[in-house]
Amino acid sequence: MEHLVSSWYNNRSLPESYILPPERRLGNLIVPLANNIPVIDLGGHDQTDIIQQILEASQEFGFFQVINHGVPSNLMDEAMSVFKEFHALSGEDKAIETSKDPNKSCYIYPSSANYATEKFHLWRDALVHNCNPLEECIQFWPEQPPRYREVVGPYTAEVRKLGFRILEFFSQGLGISLGGLVGNQNLVVNHYPPCPDPSLTMGLGKHIDPAFINILLQSDVYGLQVFKDEGWVVVEPIPNAFVVNIGYPLQIISNGKLKGAEHRAVTNSNIARTSASFFISPSHETLIEPAKSSVDASHPALYKSLPYKDFIAKYLANFSDSKALEEALRTTV
Repeated sequence: MEHLVSSWYNNRSLPESYILPPERRLGNLIVPLANNIPVIDLGGHDQTDIIQQILEASQEFGFFQVINHGVPSNLMDEAMSVFKEFHALSGEDKAIETSKDPNKSCYIYPSSANYATEKFHLWRDALVHNCNPLEECIQFWPEQPPRYREVVGPYTAEVRKLGFRILEFFSQGLGISLGGLVGNQNLVVNHYPPCPDPSLTMGLGKHIDPAFINILLQSDVYGLQVFKDEGWVVVEPIPNAFVVNIGYPLQIISNGKLKGAEHRAVTNSNIARTSASFFISPSHETLIEPAKSSVDASHPALYKSLPYKDFIAKYLANFSDSKALEEALRTTV
């Protein structure tokens, strides 16, 4: 726990191990606001129109935001408050609160899961735990702060319902049944303390998520950026909205019709940022391959067929190099 950024940073200068090589740094600190990322109202009655909006957003951006999504705004606010309270605990308390399961289904780490072997570190701490089945997982979640389970349990149940609703929209739009392919559902709560020099490091480097979808709760602090039209743009935090981005498995299943957009998290020199990602992923044995409905004589399969666990192995081996990952997953046709 002594490696957690929040345990030691305290306005120190940036340690050398957090200074990224020039090609991986943020570069220009001034990034434009993306005022054209779709905001989709899920409260409408025209399901066909909602499905079309989601497909178009996923084809052009790989990102969209949703409003009137059914998750109570007070529950969203309470969850974010509790997440911030957890990351404000001491390193000792965090160690206690994430060591209840001998199988380590709930854990916290600095930078990335490869902290011990990576050459350069990221400016973040991450809390991770499984969310399904809730009644089995919740016993291993933090008990401090005192409201954690009381708030986060209902929150993840509501976000899960939203996630399956969105997957059903994708299923109908693509002519594919996705619900039966779902396996793990987990929560990742990222915390990015104030950083001495945001130009030299990164909260989270560019990547495409390995899940079907990520439903992201942002705080009101800017930090999420998405790659669009050969440049980075800022995703604005909209009150009571969720950011939804599709991951690589949906890109593969749709045979490239949908795209998993590269995104990253940058740091802030004055204020901490906290975000919570709810990932819905395939089961380990699920075969990840272009769906039959997306392949024909004019549209041959672009990607190899492989079990999700093998996809994850390739993903982790090429996490920081999207071009190499694409080459590892594509067919030779």
